[in-house]
Amino acid sequence: MKFDLHTHHFRCGHADGNIRDYVEAAISAGLQVIGISDHTPYFGSPEEQPFPYIYMGKSEIVNYVEEVLQLKKEYEGKIDVLLGIESDFFPKYADIYRDALAQYPFDYIIGSVHEVNGVSIFNKNRWKGLSEKEKVAQKEEYFSLIRQSAKSGMFQILGHIDAMKGNYPSFTDILTEEALEETLKTISECGIAIEINTSGKTKLSGGWYPSNEILERALFHGVEVTFGSDAHKPSRVGDEFEEVSAVLKEIGFKEWVYFKQKQKVSVPL
Repeated sequence: MKFDLHTHHFRCGHADGNIRDYVEAAISAGLQVIGISDHTPYFGSPEEQPFPYIYMGKSEIVNYVEEVLQLKKEYEGKIDVLLGIESDFFPKYADIYRDALAQYPFDYIIGSVHEVNGVSIFNKNRWKGLSEKEKVAQKEEYFSLIRQSAKSGMFQILGHIDAMKGNYPSFTDILTEEALEETLKTISECGIAIEINTSGKTKLSGGWYPSNEILERALFHGVEVTFGSDAHKPSRVGDEFEEVSAVLKEIGFKEWVYFKQKQKVSVPL
């Protein structure tokens, strides 16, 4: 059984295509389940759309939900269309996000950390001039935010948990072993899945998020996994699903999961 829980479309301002395009691409790719999970609006400001090339506008979330639910009905029997969304995790705005998202019938919510100390994790310049100690502090803060997101109770899935390496491959070599172990233990204790996200190929790091080494540790700690292409264009829906499945089997995973009505569905590998 093939599924993909992480897809975007035009409303976020940095993806191509409409939702129907992604559903049709999923059918063409032989998927049985397609999750639509565009970026939430930015709820940390009273403005309608303070970041138009990152998040959808606040008034668009209703249209987004209605469109996905309409397509869910239209494609019933052809493919299972799930209503998801990807939410940033900002500790100071967590309650605002929680209340805003509780108004809609999401099948799942992906929690992702895209910003550390006010700077995008993909900003290459954030690492310039930092000492090794300062780099360690940045990475530890990143993992701290991921742990906080796991404990928040807001999410079923945590997105791309080592994506800070995306435009800075040396991120992987910054030694923070204890922080990583604590993070994986926390995720396991909270019963949240992590995604294998194949969009790393679009960044300097290449490969997937997280690395195979982290996946091996995740298995040891009993962390469950799911799949997301993080497609920002329809042609990437389901990208490398079979390759990820094969690697997970080699590592020792027996199954992965997806979520429907926020209930976990297990799928044998």
